[in-house]
Amino acid sequence: MADSLVIVESPAKAKTISKYLGSKYIVKASMGHIRDLPKSQTGVEIENGFQPKYITIRGKGSVLKELKDASKKVKKVYLAADPDREGEAIAWHLAHYLELDEGEACRVVFNEITKQAVKDAFKSPRPINMDLVNAQQARRILDRLVGYKISPLLWKKVKKGLSAGRVQSVAVKLIIDRENEINSFVPEEYWTITARLVQEGMPFEAKFHALDDEKKELPNEQEVQRVLAAIEGQPFVVTEVKERERLRNPAPPFITSTLQQEAARKLGFRAAKTMSIAQQLYEGVDIGREGSIGLITYMRTDSTRISPVAQEEAKAYIVEKFGAEYAPEQFRVYAKKNSNAQDAHEAIRPTSIHRDPETVKPYLTKDQYRLYKLIWERFTASQMSSAVLDTMTVDIKAGRATFRATGSKIKFPGFMKVYVEGSDDGPSDEENLLPPLREGMTVERTAIEPKQHFTSPPPRYTEARLVRALEELGIGRPSTYAPTLETIHKRGYVAIEDKKFVPTELGLLVNQLMEEFFPEILNVEFTAHMEDDLDHVEEGKKDWVEVLSEFYEPFSKRLKIAEDEMREVELQEEVSDETCDKCGRPMVYKMGRFGKFLACSGFPECRNTKPILKDIGVSCPKCGEGRIIERRSKKGRIFYGCDKYPGCDYVSWDRPTDKSCPVCESRLVEKRSRSGGKLLCPDCGHSEEMPEEQEQA
Repeated sequence: MADSLVIVESPAKAKTISKYLGSKYIVKASMGHIRDLPKSQTGVEIENGFQPKYITIRGKGSVLKELKDASKKVKKVYLAADPDREGEAIAWHLAHYLELDEGEACRVVFNEITKQAVKDAFKSPRPINMDLVNAQQARRILDRLVGYKISPLLWKKVKKGLSAGRVQSVAVKLIIDRENEINSFVPEEYWTITARLVQEGMPFEAKFHALDDEKKELPNEQEVQRVLAAIEGQPFVVTEVKERERLRNPAPPFITSTLQQEAARKLGFRAAKTMSIAQQLYEGVDIGREGSIGLITYMRTDSTRISPVAQEEAKAYIVEKFGAEYAPEQFRVYAKKNSNAQDAHEAIRPTSIHRDPETVKPYLTKDQYRLYKLIWERFTASQMSSAVLDTMTVDIKAGRATFRATGSKIKFPGFMKVYVEGSDDGPSDEENLLPPLREGMTVERTAIEPKQHFTSPPPRYTEARLVRALEELGIGRPSTYAPTLETIHKRGYVAIEDKKFVPTELGLLVNQLMEEFFPEILNVEFTAHMEDDLDHVEEGKKDWVEVLSEFYEPFSKRLKIAEDEMREVELQEEVSDETCDKCGRPMVYKMGRFGKFLACSGFPECRNTKPILKDIGVSCPKCGEGRIIERRSKKGRIFYGCDKYPGCDYVSWDRPTDKSCPVCESRLVEKRSRSGGKLLCPDCGHSEEMPEEQEQA
């Protein structure tokens, strides 16, 4: 008969660890938090030292009764919630409900759900860490005070259903500031001159670099003509060849933020989806004969530390699989990404490097496999040798002008054999080979291409870019990024267009009010300082009530001013030229989850809506009469169709062009991927490079 009860958060986690513990343990799930602040009121006694008024979460009655009954039948209760602030708070609430002794060694934590890790954890239980609990309480109360004090003001002055928050309001402000940068950006003209050259039958390119041995920019066509005149009829002679060996080091293993960024870049996952799948991989997946097992370590972490045991295992695997030269002589130690990084957990890694992606693939869903493969490859590469690249920089003179060609080739792939980190700024080509060149050699010129360009504005935030910005600014923590991005989208403060955040009229309005009345909430330094204070509470260096007091005193004064002076604001609707085909009233522009659409101004009496059809300037490849317009599916995905529908049923996920295939004369489409863009024939498969102006569009 069992003599111990173990309580975890989820049934999946309970199933995984119960098989490691045997019949002496009953393992049950609390289904997450059991107590929280009430939804109907602030639930914080501000005058009484910010004491929270916790209530049992609705619907948890039967779960709690089951846990209480089970606790009475055993000698010992262990609380094995996740190893972070939230997990510690869940354990504390459970201990309070089950009337456990506060100083009892009832808390069990493990960073990975494997047999060894679980068994080791139960050998050394500890009391509940009240510093962790108080850090969680302070964050929860801070967020409650901001949300429940400001939100009613926004409901009253703007419209119902709005909210404000310490992290979400800063995230919206970042998106708005970036949009303002883009709108105020003035493009600057610049030119490039590319010399197309050939040596021993091998073509290569060199870019204009200097005139009269001084590096020179080309701001306009007049300067370009000066250079072209200077090289007219001149031979292209190699004047300098620099060759050197360069090492490229692997990226560190994933932390929460970098996992979210890379999954967005390489897999197209939203942050919330990444965290949901990572939770499944952490809690346990049934992989055949091994049964249910946690495949990755805990996924909420900002530490790049790896345990010595995992490093030893990785080194042995790498030597066996790839050869001794692929394992560095010393284990890699990665610097903390920021000074606030908590080192309690390891980085995100596979619980065993021997469970390679192909071995476990039959037991995983498609998305589980893709994310696990990303984590496994990133970790494995992080423990491998540096790549060695041979780089070459060649200066070539033509009269008074100097052109420069650069190239590199991989001499030893090292970690690149397994994985190369993605980039928000597009792909970089490691293999750009040059022919054998030496000083004094004359090379053949085949073409000179001057080209006009204009500088581009800063890009809008994708989820990956926004997570990186929040992390670099010290705003929020690993567990907050995904819910924050979901909230600002759900509230209608931002829309998503082409996987990028765009502020809505509502977002602009709320941000304006927040900037006027609650500037501290939007101040990046202030919010980052609050995160530091919460970390100090967790470390036992600061009292949580003191942190709340320091925040609330000036905040309450701001609140009083806002209650007296904030004006009522009516959202101005932008009227379109179209009339409603159901009631005849004018249609207005609205912003939805997937961008702008048209809605009847007679809402709610008339609920007619229409998509905004965007003509892409291309005739229909099928009927030849219609125009191709951009549409959206019900899930927000862009596709292209003929405006003569239903008379013409042409549709395409890829954007059609007006260029014909040189092989079969079908119409080419734009095929975009994370590695770049090409023009592709959907009928014969012919492909060609996409023009630069199309690539950047």
